[in-house]
Amino acid sequence: MLRAIIYPIAVAVAVASQITSATAASADWDRTVLPRPSQPFQGVANRTLEGSKASFTEPVKAPPGAPNILLVLIDDAGFGNPSTFGGPVATPTLDKLAAEGLRYNRFYVTALCSPTRAALLSDRNHHAVGFGSISELTGGWPGYSTHWPTSAASIAQILQANGYNTAAIGKWHLTPDAQQGPAGPFDRWPNALGFDYFWGFLGGETSQFDPVLAENNSIIGVPKEKNFYFNDAMVERSIAWIRDQKAQARDKPFFLYFSTGASHAPHQVPKEWSDKLQREVPPRLGQVA
Repeated sequence: MLRAIIYPIAVAVAVASQITSATAASADWDRTVLPRPSQPFQGVANRTLEGSKASFTEPVKAPPGAPNILLVLIDDAGFGNPSTFGGPVATPTLDKLAAEGLRYNRFYVTALCSPTRAALLSDRNHHAVGFGSISELTGGWPGYSTHWPTSAASIAQILQANGYNTAAIGKWHLTPDAQQGPAGPFDRWPNALGFDYFWGFLGGETSQFDPVLAENNSIIGVPKEKNFYFNDAMVERSIAWIRDQKAQARDKPFFLYFSTGASHAPHQVPKEWSDKLQREVPPRLGQVA
């Protein structure tokens, strides 16, 4: 990920005092046009270095004050389940986040994995991006192809083109079932839909203890770590990715799509969690009833 360009020292020293930055042009760029059009050369190119002024193309930068964005999707959780919205399941961390921010309660859920993800990441009706059903059920009809059209940009592509680092960690479920192997094609894998980095699984469900994982455009197989648990590993992978981004570019914002495989089947949790819930769930359900 780290990129370095080494210029000839003599030339760099010779023109250092004459460099014209393209930053001003970037600031005036119309961000409704994506990707950013090629910028015209703003320097002066004479036959020799005498009187010439270099103008280096700057990478796209996010607007000043652009926030980091963490988008968390809990699979098959149900809107009425968490205590954050009055449900019976204790979710203290979500409660804390909600208490410090805003709660939105009118997101349209399609009641299926792939369609909801397609609507969330595209800001369009799920049929408009080919996901009238899940990616395993490719259909030969408009709205059911499971082939995300190139005419529809994802939120990750929009943010990426505006100077964000982007990553998807966890469950994907937006690649046609027959295209999830090592031969691709990869144009509907996460990298091609605007995510600089992907780590997780491509299908609709997998084991939480020994999942078959993919990283970017490669199938990396089942983890070898002892006591591996997918949701914990997602957190560790996310923290590592954010640290890497900030180590190189402290002020560059990121967009992290954190999409768990839980609480979709298979319902697998470490023993200490199941023991805890075995003690807690019956009384809480009794209260709801």
